[in-house]
Amino acid sequence: MTVSDVPAGAQAPSLETLLTRSSNNMLTEPVPSDRDLETIFQAATRAPDHGRLRPWRFVVIKGEARQEFVKVLQAATKARKPEATESDLKLLANKFLMQPMIIAVGAKVTEGKIPEIEQVLSAGAAAMNILNAIHALGFAGKWVTGDNCYDPNVNAALGFTRPDRLIGFIYVGTEKMKLPAMERPNPTDFVTEWKGPAAG
Repeated sequence: MTVSDVPAGAQAPSLETLLTRSSNNMLTEPVPSDRDLETIFQAATRAPDHGRLRPWRFVVIKGEARQEFVKVLQAATKARKPEATESDLKLLANKFLMQPMIIAVGAKVTEGKIPEIEQVLSAGAAAMNILNAIHALGFAGKWVTGDNCYDPNVNAALGFTRPDRLIGFIYVGTEKMKLPAMERPNPTDFVTEWKGPAAG
């Protein structure tokens, strides 16, 4: 890809983008513009897609809609955990309302010859592309899951019913503060070269 191939608003791709991205949920305004989001979702749809099923689904939650979404999360939490206190529900609300934008990422699963796991993995790859694109555009984000991500009521509220499902929420915004750098693992700890079946 040359610089001229990069969509408007995007930076030229580089290894530095991949090697410097980190998760951050200490976010504030501004959030990506509509034009930025178009670029971000263009990157998302570059994810591998066996069978060209296009299983990716993205739901943007911002502005006043966050308040309504929090009500969905609280209702689901109360139904799942009747013992949840008002303090628990307020903490849940604050966790989401402090995020200026949320992108819910889901998998639209098509039953057939392509295994379901491959469709879910494709949606996961799209989510990773979103995170990298967010970083490349100068924003920050974090991919989170948790009980509400897997709750059928929350899934249904966002348009996902089995076999479709949410795979995560991506918080999006501008870094309010830079978090301490995490120690990164040595890649060689996870790499082997296969040279044939082990002698048995």
